[in-house]
Amino acid sequence: MTVNIDRRRLVIGGTLGLSALALPVGRSLASTVLGAKGFTHNVASGEPGADSMLLWTRYVPPTGVDEAHLDVEVALDSDFTRVVSGGSVRIGAYRDWTAKLTVDGLQPGTTYWYRFIAPDGAKSPVGRTRTLPVGAVDRFGLGLFSCSNLPFGWFSAYAHAAARDDLDLWLHVGDYIYEYGIAAYKESERVADREVMPAHDHEMISLADYRLRFACYRADPDLQKLHQVAPMVAVWDDHEITNDSWEGGASNHQPKTEGDWNARRAAAMQAYREWMPISEEPWKAYHIGSLATLYRTESRVLARTRPAYAELAKAHQASDPDAALRAFRDGAWRDPAATMLGADQESWLAHELKRNAPASNWQMVGMGTIIGRTVMPEASLGWLRSDSGEGTVNKFKKDVRGSKLGVPMWMDRWDGYPAARSRLLQAAQRADADLVMLSGDSHNAWAYSLAEDGRPAGVEFAGHAVTSPGMEGGFGADPKDVARGFIASNPELVWADTSQRGYMMIDITLQRVTGEWLFMRTIKSRSTALAGSHRMSAERGRRKFSG
Repeated sequence: MTVNIDRRRLVIGGTLGLSALALPVGRSLASTVLGAKGFTHNVASGEPGADSMLLWTRYVPPTGVDEAHLDVEVALDSDFTRVVSGGSVRIGAYRDWTAKLTVDGLQPGTTYWYRFIAPDGAKSPVGRTRTLPVGAVDRFGLGLFSCSNLPFGWFSAYAHAAARDDLDLWLHVGDYIYEYGIAAYKESERVADREVMPAHDHEMISLADYRLRFACYRADPDLQKLHQVAPMVAVWDDHEITNDSWEGGASNHQPKTEGDWNARRAAAMQAYREWMPISEEPWKAYHIGSLATLYRTESRVLARTRPAYAELAKAHQASDPDAALRAFRDGAWRDPAATMLGADQESWLAHELKRNAPASNWQMVGMGTIIGRTVMPEASLGWLRSDSGEGTVNKFKKDVRGSKLGVPMWMDRWDGYPAARSRLLQAAQRADADLVMLSGDSHNAWAYSLAEDGRPAGVEFAGHAVTSPGMEGGFGADPKDVARGFIASNPELVWADTSQRGYMMIDITLQRVTGEWLFMRTIKSRSTALAGSHRMSAERGRRKFSG
C-alpha cells in the first residue's frame, strides 16, 4: 500500500500535538501524515558505490505491532524480471518506521530499479538508482542543491532536475529543511498553501518536532520524485538543526527556553539520519572512476568552534572601532585553533586529497558554506531599499567599515575561519589537486577562483537556493549592479547573481568542469519553466575559472 499525500494542501507540522494539526477545509494532518499507513514517503537511495547502494523507505504497518520486516528487491529492469540483489531489514517506531539497507554485489556504472515489499505483500513505489563507475570515465553529471525552505515556495528546482536524463547523482549541501515556526516568515513572502504549523511561533526542538518536519517536507511530490529517480549524497548545514549552529550551541538556540543544546543537537542528528538516505559515517569519499573523487564533509555540529561574532561586535562597539577592528583582524580572527571541520576531519581530508589526486582528475568537495573570500562593497550603502530601518543601515555601515580594513562580515562561513581555510587550500596545493568546491548556504549564486599564498588553489561553484530568499530582499538596486559591485570589491569572486532561485548542473569531463546555474522562472506557483542560466568552466591544471 502506498499513501499519496496531497502536498498542495498540506500544512507543515512542527510538533506532535495532534489536536493542533489541521489542513484547510478540516482535513487532519495527523491522519494524513502521522496516521498514514503503508509506504508513506516513497523511496530514496544514497551512499553510492561501485558495487553497493543504500536504499531507503518508510513503512508504517497497518496493525499495531512493535516491529516489521521488509524485503528488498533490486533488478536490472523496472518490471523486476531480472532480480539480481536484495535483502531484508527490520524496522520499528524506535526509528520512526524508516528503513535503510545497503545492498552489495552490484555492477559498476549500472542502472538498477528497486522496491521494498511489506509482510502483507504490499510493494513500495519503484525507485531507480545508479552505481558509480570504475576505471576510465569520460563524463559524469551532478545536480547541486541547497537551501530549500518550504514556506517560501514550490520546489520547482527539484521538479526540473528530476525530469532530466543527463544527471547521475544529486548533491544536497544543506538546509534541506528549516526549523522556524510560521511566525518567522513575512506573510507577503511566503506561499499560503505551504505553511509551517502548528504553533504560530514554534520551531523544531524535540525529536518529535524534527521527525514531523521531515515527514512533511518528504511528502512534497517534487522532492519525492527527485529521490526516486537518482541517488543523493547529502550534507547537513545549520538549519537542519537551527541557525548558525556550532559544536557547543547556536545563535538561534536559547537554553533558558529551549533546553539543553546537546539534547536538541542529538535529536536533530537522529531525525536526519533516520529520514535521509545516508550512512552513519560523518564524512566520506566517493570515487567516480578515474574522473573524480567527491567528498562529503561535516562542518557544523561535530567539531566546529564558536564563530567570532561576539568579538567582532565588541570591536565595532569600541571607542576607536578602526583600531579595535585591526586588533581583531590581526588577533582573534586569525586564531589557528578555530576550525570548521575539526582536527580529525582536516587530517582525513588532507590525506584523502594526497591519495586521490594522482588517481582521479578532479577533487570535488561538498561543503555546507562558502569558502571564497567576500567583503561588503562600500557601494552597498547605496543599494539599500529606501524604507530600510536604522538597524539595517547601521549593520551595513559596520560591514563596510570592517571590509575596508580587511575584515569580512560573515563569521559563520569560512571567512570567519581564515587559518582553517588556509590549511584546507594548502592541503590541496600540496596534493597537486585540481580542487572544485561545491557549496551553498548564501541563497545567492557565486563563482570564485580561490587563491592561497598568492597561487591558484581551485575553484568554487557556490549554488543558489532552491527557495530561500537572498540578499536581494534588502536591496532596491538593480541586481546586476549589486553583482558588479561585489565582483569589483572581491578579487576571488569572478561572477555572481544575487536575485534568483534554482539549482546547479555540474558537468564533469576529463579536461573541464562546467557549472551551470539554472534559474527558475517562479517558485510562487508550481512550474518547471526556466528564466535563464549561466555557465562557467574550469580547465584541468589551471585551478581558476576560464576567461
